[in-house]
Amino acid sequence: MAETTKLKDRIRSDMNAARRGGAKDRARLLSTILSDIRNREIDVGHELEDEEVVDVLAQAVKLRIEAAESMAARPERAEAERTEAEILREYLPPQLEEEEIREIVVAAIDGGATNIGAVMGAVMPQVKGRAEGKEVNRIVREELEGRSSGD
Repeated sequence: MAETTKLKDRIRSDMNAARRGGAKDRARLLSTILSDIRNREIDVGHELEDEEVVDVLAQAVKLRIEAAESMAARPERAEAERTEAEILREYLPPQLEEEEIREIVVAAIDGGATNIGAVMGAVMPQVKGRAEGKEVNRIVREELEGRSSGD
């Protein structure tokens, strides 16, 4: 455990570096995320493992993307939300390519999942933090539609 830096520690270190460097917006964002992580730790009653921190980060990215999409009347605020989402993505595992997601979806369908809920339930734990649910849902629908019309 000592050989790898925990994700939460990396975020804290980056926040402190942002503060020292005068990057107020970045420091505030990372401070907010650390608060979110701490709140989740209080909720679950233990220090979060990196995988759980990724869940908090993925949720924060999703919220910012949704906020940006809903702020059409305020483009400057929408851009700020998108920028925050991009900063937070730096802490997430590399995102899967569409073809990689499609392979996981096809494997779930071949494994017996026959409806959107079953496929999503099988796929999402495998892609957590590495793909957005909206994108996975789109691919699941395409694959299921292709099978129902192609069979």
